[in-house]
Amino acid sequence: MKKLLALLVAVLMLAGAASAFAADAKPYIAVISKGFQHQFWQTVAMGANDAAAALGVDVTFEGPASESDIQVQLDMLSAAALKNPAAICLAALDTESVVEHLMNLKDKGIPVIGFDSGVPNAPEGTIVTTASTNNEAAGALAAETMFAIPEIFAAIEAASTDAPIVLSAFSQDATSGSVVGRTVGYIEKMFELVSEVKPGEVAITGHDKYLVAAESGAAAVEIQVTVPASTNVADLQTAAQGILNLNNVVSVFCSNEGSVGGILSATADGSELDRDNGKFKDLIVIGFDAGAPQKNAVKNQWFYGAVTQDPYMIGYYAVELAVKALAGEEIDPIFDTGCQFYTSENMDDDAIAILLYD
Repeated sequence: MKKLLALLVAVLMLAGAASAFAADAKPYIAVISKGFQHQFWQTVAMGANDAAAALGVDVTFEGPASESDIQVQLDMLSAAALKNPAAICLAALDTESVVEHLMNLKDKGIPVIGFDSGVPNAPEGTIVTTASTNNEAAGALAAETMFAIPEIFAAIEAASTDAPIVLSAFSQDATSGSVVGRTVGYIEKMFELVSEVKPGEVAITGHDKYLVAAESGAAAVEIQVTVPASTNVADLQTAAQGILNLNNVVSVFCSNEGSVGGILSATADGSELDRDNGKFKDLIVIGFDAGAPQKNAVKNQWFYGAVTQDPYMIGYYAVELAVKALAGEEIDPIFDTGCQFYTSENMDDDAIAILLYD
């Protein structure tokens, strides 16, 4: 249903542009991703190909076998440019390596659309727009979902300055744009929501980057941000164990697969979060992204659920935005491709399952 709706909306919005393309001279758009074999990129490719079919353009989709193959991606970009495409969609492995290509494409008047992580810090004017997840909105979605869980809401209502509770936000690092965005989105939205229940008695603690003191001087609810010493597996697990050892922690939001992995490692792959017999059966955990271990935790209801990006719409909107650029439409520099929340109840639905890559 989601795919059909996206196709119908796109066709209506771009009917004028699409009809201008001669049937025997379809515009060619080269889509170059960070990878190809991973299920995430296969889903991006599906979205790009569906958009091409709906909008009357030809696309090729390719990416290196590994996301460390920078030179392979550069060769693909060079080969695509030689075909004189109408536009290029690019998720660059390394911005510095593609700068010369971007400048040449700009000189030739070939618009470049970034997608997924796009081309961070690209030279001005070389990227028309980027189709990517709004990470702050994704973090806010996690907060709204967490806040609405009856057990969490009841714990917030019952909290006092004499018996405070902790809502944990576990972030792999405090530097990555996506992780920081999700963390900020989560803690700001959670602070707003909890403050409606406990005005003046909410604090953000745990990391200097995010500190907010309780207005009353004492907190009934602490939104505690945990960042490990490094992103290696051992430090992530150690940080997770620190969260689990808190006596008054009632929930954990993991902002990416690294922090999810830390929690899973610290809870026997999640089995200690079992709702009936687990050591941490009363702890509510929400994750981010997919991957087999996390999907297993959601399926078994050890995790309440998780936020996933929408790789299908990342691919779809990348091509749609390229068509809009060719039609001369004004486009915002960032286009949010959306996200979804999945649980054990909906993760096998067709519209969600396609987004849950391993």
